[in-house]
Amino acid sequence: MNAASTYDTLRALADSWGLAAMAVVFLVLCLWPFRPGARNAADRAANSIFEDEHDGA
Repeated sequence: MNAASTYDTLRALADSWGLAAMAVVFLVLCLWPFRPGARNAADRAANSIFEDEHDGA
């Protein structure tokens, strides 16, 4: 195998499987906040800016 052939092979893998992997990661990150156990964590994060050190939290 010469360098050009190796490059072409890796480029083809990156074009196909790299795109598929990025699509899976994108979908997981988009759907992550909507998982069943995320509501409490999301509510705490949304309201954390309203708490100060005197609230006992």
